[in-house]
Amino acid sequence: MNESPEMVDTDLPVRDVVGVGFGPANLALAIAIEEHNMNCAPGEQISAQFLEKQDRFAWHPGMLLDGATMQIAFPKDLVTFRNPRSAYTFFNYLFERGRLVDFVNHQTFFPTRHEFHDYLQWAAGRVSADVQYGTAVESVRGIRNSDGTIDRFEVRASDGTAVIARNVVMGAGLQERIPEWASQSMRCFHNHQFLFRIGELPAPVHQRFAVLGAGQSAAEIVQYLHSNFPEAEVHSVFSRYGYSPADDSPYANRIFDPEAVDDLHGAPEVERLRLLDVHRSTNYSVVDIELINELYAKEYQERVRGRRRLFMRRASEIVSVEESSDGIDVAVRSAVDGLTDTLACDALILATGFTPAHLEPLLGDLAPKMHPPREVGRDYRLAVSPDVTAGIYLQGGTEKTHGITSSLLSNVAVRAGEILTSVVTRRGRIGTLASVNAQDTYATSEAR
Repeated sequence: MNESPEMVDTDLPVRDVVGVGFGPANLALAIAIEEHNMNCAPGEQISAQFLEKQDRFAWHPGMLLDGATMQIAFPKDLVTFRNPRSAYTFFNYLFERGRLVDFVNHQTFFPTRHEFHDYLQWAAGRVSADVQYGTAVESVRGIRNSDGTIDRFEVRASDGTAVIARNVVMGAGLQERIPEWASQSMRCFHNHQFLFRIGELPAPVHQRFAVLGAGQSAAEIVQYLHSNFPEAEVHSVFSRYGYSPADDSPYANRIFDPEAVDDLHGAPEVERLRLLDVHRSTNYSVVDIELINELYAKEYQERVRGRRRLFMRRASEIVSVEESSDGIDVAVRSAVDGLTDTLACDALILATGFTPAHLEPLLGDLAPKMHPPREVGRDYRLAVSPDVTAGIYLQGGTEKTHGITSSLLSNVAVRAGEILTSVVTRRGRIGTLASVNAQDTYATSEAR
């Protein structure tokens, strides 16, 4: 990765891989490239550069709630499923932080979100990747060679700098899903920015908060507000009758296995979509049973003592909001009895999930017509017109083609290896997969 960039007549550096964004997915790719380059001949090294709009590495910092734990086991880190001997495993992080024995004594597979975030920052600071922070990508346009094919891309940043890429790996992440009736403001905001916005909120006047959503993030925020604002009411608004528990049983969890990507990608579309729908309870609008029980116990004890602060607005929806200088009025309609209550709140938190970022703003005419795309190769390469020989790889937004792990951490290690193998193979370097990781259990279908 430290190889001097090749120059073209535009005097711009040329890289084998340019990563758009530097979150966990492209961080895992950067590590895979580093390990590949350490074990291959100099002429077989892959040059790479990553452009990240944030000023430093951060992973959902607005949701680093005290005590919140990960929903995936720590071996599903940046590298272990691809290369358990890597220096970037969560175990090695613990060893270098001096906490390996203490963590083992803790007897858990699920670290806190704070600790896993620290692991990711540790890895980002250690990898020898060329990462340009504070650099937002503005456009990716094809460059045609003398025979008319697009074999490279010009990746241009908002600051005017540019780099030439033989392959672009889109790790632009997710965008917040906001209801049509909502306008984000100081008092109405998505949970993604929760800790920042709640810290800037004026002192509560109404001593009341509303949280919209039925998933893990919504329940965690309800718990946080109830604990940290001991005088305030917290109203949890959701369309279900009650929180539903996440299905984390062993057989259901196989939907997150690396082999499941092979099964789902190769299945007929109707069957793939059926399986994704059947197993939605493993990830979508569900809550850890321990947190459900904790919230239920709090609500029950309040009923016993006669002072209610926690309210579950089940089978309900928010129909309108009206913000004023000292609060926000939230109209909540019950689908059961049709009645509408208007709550004078200090803030409304939208725990309404995410949607894959649209590709068109960056890729222009190269972007697929359908969102999310439905024509993506098993190696995560976007299918484009035949005259495009350069690669566009997707790190996310492939749930409809590759399964639920598309936007989750569960498969980042294996996916990074598969994308790298595809890049290397397409360069004609057959057989270099072994230099990426001789112990790779989950090789790509080409290598099998």
